[in-house]
Amino acid sequence: MFISNPFAELSASVPPAVMQTYVVVMAILVAAGTLVDIIHKKSATYFFNNWRNARGRAKRRIGGGEMVSIAVQTAVVDVMSSGEFCNVRRRIAHLLGMYGFVIYLVTTAIMVFAYPTPATPAPAALATLWYIGALMVCLGGYWFWFFIRVDVAAEGNSPFRFVRADLFVVALVLSATFGLVWAYVQTTGHAGWAYVFLALYLIATTVLFGSIPWSKFSHMFFKPAAALEKRVAEANGTRSNLPAPADAPARFGSVVKHANHY
Repeated sequence: MFISNPFAELSASVPPAVMQTYVVVMAILVAAGTLVDIIHKKSATYFFNNWRNARGRAKRRIGGGEMVSIAVQTAVVDVMSSGEFCNVRRRIAHLLGMYGFVIYLVTTAIMVFAYPTPATPAPAALATLWYIGALMVCLGGYWFWFFIRVDVAAEGNSPFRFVRADLFVVALVLSATFGLVWAYVQTTGHAGWAYVFLALYLIATTVLFGSIPWSKFSHMFFKPAAALEKRVAEANGTRSNLPAPADAPARFGSVVKHANHY
């Protein structure tokens, strides 16, 4: 199971062109949804205005080399290692979900476009990566959902309580879960159940990529910009009005309690 390309097997009943069109439509939904979210919440306008105002209040000028260094620190600490999280368990769960999602997404696109049929067999390592990515999403997502969320772990709310802010993580975890179940059932030869779980997989995936204006999906694009703005504000001597990073509470003030979602 862990070395087979589930999309190639699906090509016996669903033409590769249909699968590829679906992936393209999902990409368009991501682009359009992010644009709508930016316009509605005016996030880009806020960051550009804040950046311009901060430059006007700067106590020292940042050179090109220092700016590159700040950008690298932001990428390595804030983005790649999720340095904003104080709680180790939250950070690990977030990293599992983030890297799992990237692996899951990229390998899906490669297998659908480059290896869509049994006549073009995908490398076993590539198929295995797809399963690993989906399993990482499930591990990080379910661990976060049932054991780490603040409203569950600290406030005693039911782990099955669902609000709109949960839409992204729930849709992501369900997409990975149904994808894994569908891939397994497909290998067993139970065509009826395979189509049921394929439908659930497509529904969850469509909700994931089609609900961006109402979910927290677009935060993955905004958070790096916010982290960069914090570091630039510190370097040029201005005070950012954004929360302090977890690794520097003494420089920015008291540690801000993190929100209970990704």
